Amino acid sequence: MSSRRRSAFTLIELLVVIAIIAVLVGLLLPAVQKVREAAARMKCQNNLHQIGLALHNYESARLKFPPARDDMGYSLHTLLLPYIEQDPLCKSINMMMDQTDPMNAVPRATQVPIYLCPSDPVSTMPAGMSGNNYRYNSGVSIVNSYPTAVNAAMPPPNGGFWQTEQYKVAEIYDGLSQTAAFSEHRKGDYSNAIASEHQDTFRPGTYPATPDEALEQCNAIDWRNLSFQGNSGAGDYWMATGHTSTRYYHAFPPGNRGCMFPPQRIATTANSAHTQVVNVLLFDGSVRSVPYTLDLFTWRAMGTRNGGEVFSQQ
Repeated sequence: MSSRRRSAFTLIELLVVIAIIAVLVGLLLPAVQKVREAAARMKCQNNLHQIGLALHNYESARLKFPPARDDMGYSLHTLLLPYIEQDPLCKSINMMMDQTDPMNAVPRATQVPIYLCPSDPVSTMPAGMSGNNYRYNSGVSIVNSYPTAVNAAMPPPNGGFWQTEQYKVAEIYDGLSQTAAFSEHRKGDYSNAIASEHQDTFRPGTYPATPDEALEQCNAIDWRNLSFQGNSGAGDYWMATGHTSTRYYHAFPPGNRGCMFPPQRIATTANSAHTQVVNVLLFDGSVRSVPYTLDLFTWRAMGTRNGGEVFSQQ
């Protein structure tokens, strides 16, 4: 009985097939990653759009935009909860107590999806932290407190939100479509033993008097030098107010590193995990992707509610 020889791949043919598959995978992976990032960026823009709707619903109900914080120190984000379909979470907070009170530990650690950008690589927070990527605009002035003695001679905050101040639509003098309300900031690395240029807030050890001085002094340091570590806890809680958790400034260009200048001066930037762009919610409710290359004049003009600047957004 005769037997027929089986045909089989030779080693060279197998290697060729593997090489072809490797090339195809190499071509497809970047495309898949681009599609994923495009979807994540759209989701991020939608999150900001929802925050914009919440701001306007709050304004419609109270005839003013919300403050950056209430008298008890709860953040703007907390005040928006009933307007982003998070009323049960809002009702679980005992606002007669401090937000750090043990009675508020559970809501304080609760993640709110609308406050989280899907592109941020920090998806797992340290125990007890809720996380936040979206911040309210406090303007161009580099003050962390105002009015206080140390900042008495500094320009006042000129963004859309500051402490317990509440602005009417008519008080956004530059126009709702010309003024930033919210933008993004990456969450921290939560370790002063690690230097992350776009996640940490650095401490140059200087004391600038103007935003330009602050920018020059911040960018002059070697951010890899751990002696310049200032704060690694960015985006820890949406319930808390302040530059660590929920506030940003337009003093530095988008995508720039951020720096702190004790006592009571700060420049937390807008940045993101998107590719060289940051999403910005304007007061009219529109959301724009702003490139890191946007000139500083235009960026600062977007950050003021009453600067009177005339500029064109491209």
